[in-house]
Amino acid sequence: MYEFVQYTSADVMTRQPVTVTPETPLADAQALFEKRGFNGMPVVNEQGALVGFVTKMDVLRAFTLRPEYMVPPYSEIMRDPVERVMTREPVCVPPDYPLTRVLQRLVEMGVKSMPVTDNGSLVGVIAREDLLDALRRATE
Repeated sequence: MYEFVQYTSADVMTRQPVTVTPETPLADAQALFEKRGFNGMPVVNEQGALVGFVTKMDVLRAFTLRPEYMVPPYSEIMRDPVERVMTREPVCVPPDYPLTRVLQRLVEMGVKSMPVTDNGSLVGVIAREDLLDALRRATE
C-alpha cells in the first residue's frame, strides 16, 4: 500500500484522451460514451485548449424540463452542442499531483473523472477506475 502514496496523476492517467469540441452534437458525445465506456470527456477548442468537460450527467441535464415544451424532444435536444451543457472551467489536477489527493478530490466532489493539465494544456484524464487499478496494483 505504501507504493500508492508515491503515485502521481501522471502514473495512472489516460494520455491523449478522446476529446470533443464545444460544437459537437450531444448525440455524438453520447455515442462516444456508449462506445468507449466513458463517463466524461474533455472539451477542447480548435487550438486544442481545454474549455470544458462533459459528462453523461450533463447530457441527462439537457432533458430537464424547459418552459418551451411539455415533453423533451429527444432528437432536437441531441442536436444541441456540447457547450450548452458542459462544465466550463472544470476542476483539473496537474500531472505531478499526488494520487492520494486525486482520490480525495474525486470522492469529495462526487465526480468520476477529471482532466489532467500541465501549464493549461490538456495532457490526460484520470478516472476512478484508474485509481482503483492503482490501489489494487499497490497491494499486490
